[in-house]
Amino acid sequence: MSAMREATAVWQGDLKAGEGATSAASSGAFDELGLSWKARAEAPDGRTSPEELLAAAHAGCFSMALAAGLARRGNPPERLFVRCRVRFDPVALRVESSELEVSGEVPGLDPSAFAEAAEEAKENCPISRALRGNVTLTVRAALRSAETRPGL
Repeated sequence: MSAMREATAVWQGDLKAGEGATSAASSGAFDELGLSWKARAEAPDGRTSPEELLAAAHAGCFSMALAAGLARRGNPPERLFVRCRVRFDPVALRVESSELEVSGEVPGLDPSAFAEAAEEAKENCPISRALRGNVTLTVRAALRSAETRPGL
């Protein structure tokens, strides 16, 4: 059974001087997040961009895929921290890359097995599969202990 999710956007004005907003219509998790060209190509100034939303989607999707893959291997994670950086070229109007970084606390797993699981999750999470062939995808993985919390 397929799941359908919905978001909306409203835009007023031309590209460079205009502004808009996006909302999560399915969940209501966010409402009227501000959008602007400046936020997309220069400085965010409290607004978001399609690329930031894509980075959030990719980070979330990848974290779920990695957690599932680790559990299948018999090593469910205690904690994963994922950062995703999406690179946008405002001249070519093209998303160039999605760069994932993950640190994790995974008892009983060695660093090479964690890196292998991260690579597998990068290749197979649904957002990665949607981007594959159009965007360069990378992942950097680091196994951490509870003493090194939080972050990368």
